[in-house]
Amino acid sequence: MTVDEAISTLSQSDPIVKLLQQVKLGRMRATDPGLLAITESWLNTYRKVLESASDLDQTSLLRLDPSPRVTVLVDSGVLKPDHPAVVALHEAFQRSLSNARLRAAPTREAPTLGA
Repeated sequence: MTVDEAISTLSQSDPIVKLLQQVKLGRMRATDPGLLAITESWLNTYRKVLESASDLDQTSLLRLDPSPRVTVLVDSGVLKPDHPAVVALHEAFQRSLSNARLRAAPTREAPTLGA
């Protein structure tokens, strides 16, 4: 999966664009169960995208950092920072980033004996 494909997948179901606007306009409450269900589904999609993007480098992964979007959801009252889906998403992002760093690290050859 490329970073553009990942972004496209995430933007298709992003609740921030349309649903948070409804909250701001007072047409929907931040605590609405439907909004929570949609948001949880999006967080799970986000986690799956990160887990399937195992070939992305650090720079590409940083473009997929969920923190800014999660902060918007937390600040608006839709989610709590310790919500299980939020925690799982942050863990998946950190795992992906760590794996990308390991792949980018130069490999050291073992010294040969008698050389």
